[in-house]
Amino acid sequence: MMAVAAGAAGLWSEVNRCGQNGDFARALKSVNKILQINKDDVTALQCKVVCLIQNGNFKEALGVINTHTKVLTSDVIAFEKAYCEYRLNRIESALKTIQSASQQTDKLKELYGQVLYRLERYDDCLAAYRDLIRNSQDEYEEERKTNLSAVVAAQSTWEKVVPEDLGLREATYELCYNSACALIGQGKLNEAMKKLQKAEELCRQSLSEDSDVTEEDIEAELAIIHGQMAYIMQLQGHTEDALQLYNQIIKLKPTDVGLLAVIANNIITINKDQNVFDSKKKVKLTNAEGVEHKLSKKQLQAIEFNKALLAMYTNQADQCRKLSASLQSQSPEHLLPVLIQAAQLCREKQHAKAIGLLQDFAEQHPASAAEIKLTMAQLKIAQGSVTKACMILRSIEELQHKPGMPKSPVHLSLIREAANFKLKHGRKKEAISDLEELWNLSKHLPSSDTMSLKVDVDALENSHGATYVRKKAGKLTGDNQQKEQGQGEVKKKKKKKKGKLPKNYDPKVTPDPERWLPMRERSYYRGRKKGKKKDQVGKGTQGSTTTGSSELDASRTASSPPTSPRPGSGAAVSTTRKLLMVLVAALLTVVSLSSGVPAHWQSMGN
Repeated sequence: MMAVAAGAAGLWSEVNRCGQNGDFARALKSVNKILQINKDDVTALQCKVVCLIQNGNFKEALGVINTHTKVLTSDVIAFEKAYCEYRLNRIESALKTIQSASQQTDKLKELYGQVLYRLERYDDCLAAYRDLIRNSQDEYEEERKTNLSAVVAAQSTWEKVVPEDLGLREATYELCYNSACALIGQGKLNEAMKKLQKAEELCRQSLSEDSDVTEEDIEAELAIIHGQMAYIMQLQGHTEDALQLYNQIIKLKPTDVGLLAVIANNIITINKDQNVFDSKKKVKLTNAEGVEHKLSKKQLQAIEFNKALLAMYTNQADQCRKLSASLQSQSPEHLLPVLIQAAQLCREKQHAKAIGLLQDFAEQHPASAAEIKLTMAQLKIAQGSVTKACMILRSIEELQHKPGMPKSPVHLSLIREAANFKLKHGRKKEAISDLEELWNLSKHLPSSDTMSLKVDVDALENSHGATYVRKKAGKLTGDNQQKEQGQGEVKKKKKKKKGKLPKNYDPKVTPDPERWLPMRERSYYRGRKKGKKKDQVGKGTQGSTTTGSSELDASRTASSPPTSPRPGSGAAVSTTRKLLMVLVAALLTVVSLSSGVPAHWQSMGN
């Protein structure tokens, strides 16, 4: 018995020594030997759970806790259990474990704040971190302030809440980064860019002090800052610069799948309906394992919208319908999934079905009826049903009590069509009134000077790309005329070549005076002799037949439609194509990077 006790004491010394050295794998072996002596030793079980957590084996650690519930009660092991659930992305379970604990320790409060952040309960999270900062005094104060600023940035970005001044001294690059995220949420892009530049400078200074950190490590740490810079460039319309910076980050191959997913999505939004092959490659980055745990709900939703649009652009109709239907089931009141479905139906030339879909949504969601009906009116114009488009616009209650309709393409098209109709039926005064209104509205459009292309025609004609140019003869004046005359004197006169005579030409015979007329119009024409072309079997190339090509041409049969478009069909097609761009252009949502997530910026305390 004494030998067993002595052996256990030696094992505990080994566990203590390995724990202080950070060798938790060796410590775990010693703990297992202790548990062989006494399988219900509470301290040994606790040490085993801690060793498994330190080695990253959260699932196994949670299994040990759940199999020893009688010994490891919630009061004893509440923090370790909640932490394992948190790391396994079982956030709701972690919240229940924390709330069920009888005593709320500082460690549980820290974890509680991170759980609330992941659940996007930002108001509760802000209160939790305020309480922690006010009632704690240890070496983790800087990390708590970072997390507090991350919560404020998230409120500004996702909930559009005006952030309050926390009075935090931005001495670290994490605090500067989160401050920049809050400014982006307010739309203060220039100020946000300056903050990000300051964050980059602080990050380089901080990491360069460590001799073990390489330049590659610094660039990897700067990737999230550079990604946010590129996002600002994209919002400001500098898409070329943004795209270049996005691709530089992807080449670094960062380990953060959330960062890669956001950058890939933003590249897709730059590509839009162009360069779809690159977009199909980038979309794979948004499907990486664990992305759903790294991004907010709004980020994930925007990525799914763009996946549906990409499927539509690449003619994957079934995939587009599947994705948009899934989005609609998740957010039944959201307008964008219905617009994507309508756009897909328009591409399939099912305009009536698209209008029916929009009509049903407008009836079920009156709050979005105005936007839906404007889209329906545009579809009716694309079909040429101007009268029905007018009826739809009159049914929009929001527009009935306003002095003027919105200056949209739908409105301008309707005014033009109405003026044409009135001119056709002799109602000239009313037509003039409509055209005057159209003129007044057109004043708000860009001027012709800003839209004109300043092209040097002469330089274009003389360039290597000009293959054929027909120039008009003009009068020469002044020096140019003298130069031309001088050149004419130097140049030799070209001799005119005599025309070639026919081979059977006889100068003694008078030429036929009707030789310039077609054969059928000549006085001596008697027509072709019949019966010459009968069944010519065996003549011609092998496999040929005497049937005329026109008889075999399906395009010339009576049942085939005419190859030229019917009047108005070309305009309808172009309008439909324009409609699709109107429907989907606003849907290409750019996703902002997450503000400093606590799990990323903060190391877990004891």
